[in-house]
Amino acid sequence: MTAKGRIVVAMSGGVDSSATAALLKEQGWDVVGVTLQLYDHGQAVCRPNTCCAGKDIHDARTVADVLGIPHYVMDMESTFHADVVDKFAESYIRGETPIPCVLCNQTVKFRDLFSIARDLGADALATGHYVQRQDGANGAIMLKGADPGRDQSYFLFSTTREQLEFLRFPLGGFLSKDETRAIAARYNLPVAAKRDSQDICFVPDGDYAGLVQRLKPGAIRPGAIVHVEDGRELGRHQGIIHYTIGQRKGLGLGGGDPLYVIRLEAEKAQVVVGPREALGRSRITVRGVNWLGDGDGADFVCQVRVRSTRPPMPARVRLDGQGGGLVMLDMPEQGVAPGQACVFYDGDRVLGGGWIVGAD
Repeated sequence: MTAKGRIVVAMSGGVDSSATAALLKEQGWDVVGVTLQLYDHGQAVCRPNTCCAGKDIHDARTVADVLGIPHYVMDMESTFHADVVDKFAESYIRGETPIPCVLCNQTVKFRDLFSIARDLGADALATGHYVQRQDGANGAIMLKGADPGRDQSYFLFSTTREQLEFLRFPLGGFLSKDETRAIAARYNLPVAAKRDSQDICFVPDGDYAGLVQRLKPGAIRPGAIVHVEDGRELGRHQGIIHYTIGQRKGLGLGGGDPLYVIRLEAEKAQVVVGPREALGRSRITVRGVNWLGDGDGADFVCQVRVRSTRPPMPARVRLDGQGGGLVMLDMPEQGVAPGQACVFYDGDRVLGGGWIVGAD
């Protein structure tokens, strides 16, 4: 054991996690690399632009060899399929817009990796996420990443207090990806110039609807596209899984004023469309709330982000103490979709968040 203790690094085979391992070794930690295999070997090989694929496992092992650290590959295929892939498909069928990366962090990457790290005698678990952790008066707190363009706090809102105490995010204070690549280059790591993963790892071709059709072939129903104002039928669709809230292109409705998907009604198999102004929502209902702020968080003013690509907006939040809550925005927000997360911020501090179940 070193003076700093043992730390497990979640190594995906990309430059971020590889640089994390190198940086922690440089700081004097006893580093152990762990890679999660999320697909069987035949499916995993040669998947471009994803993480946790066959080439990525090879890259992680090569990096570990260069750094001279032990490296383990853990088969999490069945757990990943049950906790992430199946739930992704079920969410789409309900007319939601899921975020599988949050589910993956919440289950396979944190819940299960925590157990693995403790079994390996680790004092901490580190990832390459761009988010910051600090020790506060009442325990560890989470902050946005220093680089606004790479901040990943939205995807980590469900991290529990216990997990946050155990976690480390060495890259969170970096101001650019160039700093990360410089660390990898300094150690002559073969992934120093590797491209970032772009797609959802289990949908490398971007065809979400095709995946859902393969997993849930009997659950997709055709239906009507109707106008939000009077319910008149404007066209037909082959399944609500082909649409998301705020979508404009690909509706197949011909000319006229621009129309957007306002909501998806799974029980009626209807896609409801209307003008852009009909997208505005001022009240959001959330469930599965994870609270990371001080006190009980019953009633507070903050900023909220309703999608990873949207800026935080001022709001008032009232939590019911049972995992649910109501978010009241100061100004209407567009693109609010069930299945997405509503994350609470106090400036740079992450106060927690919940899953969006409805909005009006």
